Amino acid sequence: MAFRLIPVALSGIVAMVAGALSSEPSASAPRILVAALAHADDEGPIAPVLARYAREGVQVYMLVVSDGSAGAGQQGHIPRPNGTPTGDALATVREDEARCAAQALGIQPPILLGFPDGKLGDYTADRSLLYRVTQRIAEELERLHPDVVITWGPDGGTGHPDHRIVSSIVTQLQRTGAPGVPERLFYMSLPVESMQAMNPQRGAPPLLVPKATHFTTRVSFGPEDLPAAKRSMVCHRTQFTPEVVEQVMSATAGAWNNAITLIPAFRAPTGTGLFE
Repeated sequence: MAFRLIPVALSGIVAMVAGALSSEPSASAPRILVAALAHADDEGPIAPVLARYAREGVQVYMLVVSDGSAGAGQQGHIPRPNGTPTGDALATVREDEARCAAQALGIQPPILLGFPDGKLGDYTADRSLLYRVTQRIAEELERLHPDVVITWGPDGGTGHPDHRIVSSIVTQLQRTGAPGVPERLFYMSLPVESMQAMNPQRGAPPLLVPKATHFTTRVSFGPEDLPAAKRSMVCHRTQFTPEVVEQVMSATAGAWNNAITLIPAFRAPTGTGLFE
């Protein structure tokens, strides 16, 4: 009897091992990168990096929180194209611009949450708004389960309150161990040269985060990724005139010098990639 039981026991063990292996994620499953953004044109500071990782087989997503309906007019001294729509009409156009930009970068279609532009932290007018924004960002990150998230730093890059709110929410979710939110969270910012190209009247912005101290992750990109970044910026026709696109891309390309530096949110080791 003992000799008859051994094959049965072995077959059971083999079945258990096979079941365990089949339940494990595939080694070839693509990695996932999410850029958590406030507005449809916020991908600019990391556009070549998004293009690079998409080109290398990473599933790259832009999670855009606001509807962009307030992004018109002479905001910040940036010349807007004539005839730019406003309000709901602008929100509809900016959705299309976000899809155009994603296609130009070779990434997944954008995830558009549609919250009111310029009001993400408007607790006075709508006390539940901030909680709804937080819940929706948390739901999408849990659904996507990314390996890496990039968002604005606490300064918001340009100081925009919506940028700061999105940064704060994503940081909170990471710190509290929210489902699907990875350990690898990085902050992005705009190069000074890019800001000056967009707003020459304003000069250098105050209170910049020192690059030498905090921007410890340097992510290179290929020669084909810079043109992709430019094409994505061209998509945002309601936000940038062709002249502004040329000025900004020329200044920014020189500042990047084939690599973009990011701030690790919670750890400060130097690195040369997002997933290493």
